[in-house]
Amino acid sequence: MNFLIKILYLISKLPLKILYIFSDIMFFLNFYIVGYRKKIITQNLKNSFPDKSDKEINEIRKKFYLNFSDYLAETVKSFSISETETRVRMQYINQNLFHEAKAEGKNIILMAGHVFNWEWMNALAPITPQKNCHPVYRKVNSSFWEDQMKKVRSKFGNEPLEANEVILNIFRKQNDGDTIYLFVADQTPHVAHVNYGLNFLNQKTPAFIGYDKLATRMDLIFIYCEMKKVKRGFYQVNYHRIYPDGEKFVKNEVVKKFHQLLENTIKKNPDNYLWSHRKWKYQDSIKTYDGE
Repeated sequence: MNFLIKILYLISKLPLKILYIFSDIMFFLNFYIVGYRKKIITQNLKNSFPDKSDKEINEIRKKFYLNFSDYLAETVKSFSISETETRVRMQYINQNLFHEAKAEGKNIILMAGHVFNWEWMNALAPITPQKNCHPVYRKVNSSFWEDQMKKVRSKFGNEPLEANEVILNIFRKQNDGDTIYLFVADQTPHVAHVNYGLNFLNQKTPAFIGYDKLATRMDLIFIYCEMKKVKRGFYQVNYHRIYPDGEKFVKNEVVKKFHQLLENTIKKNPDNYLWSHRKWKYQDSIKTYDGE
């Protein structure tokens, strides 16, 4: 394992322009030969965009494979990428929202989707006035890859938290505007925890609602992270504060607003979303469906 870690780190030290050569090779193999999860990707796209022609679906799928390959190369680069390089490659818009939260004395829940490249948002910590930044992750089957991804997410002063620990941490930590929690909030709940579903991309979609429960119990600030791929290796994150319609958030309000914002982002650049994920596999397990 130590040998594999060393090899992985050495590969990550290569310039991105070299890693993108590997990305091009992966794209060719995935798209033209292997057809990685082709049926899943195609069906997800057709269900999400029923008005698009087969030609349009195929064009989106091809661009997705390109972006997915870049995502893999960039994730490898994350093991050694410097803070200076991330400053060049990541542009943050509406950073004033973090200063507003600090002034209001409220902790922040950041909500992102599986829009490429969400892993690079970890570089946010050094440029915010908050002292604590906690990327939230879910355990994976491979303990090796879980350890490696924890190392990546621990860079730049971050303190990653496992999903099962984060809610308790939020309730215990003082709500003083000094802490940020970063959720990839379009995660699919485990089948045993599929309770709530909504309409997302024209489909009945199981939704993770842990962060929504926080909205009704604590006076936190919720911010949507709109990811945009500007060009290869360069991204833009635009932050949007989510406000309640009334004086306070009501049940399921945040989760619905997040999915509406994410859907708008995906429609702008549909090839930049993680279509290979089996997001809709637990549709029949939804107990409460809000199809509005």
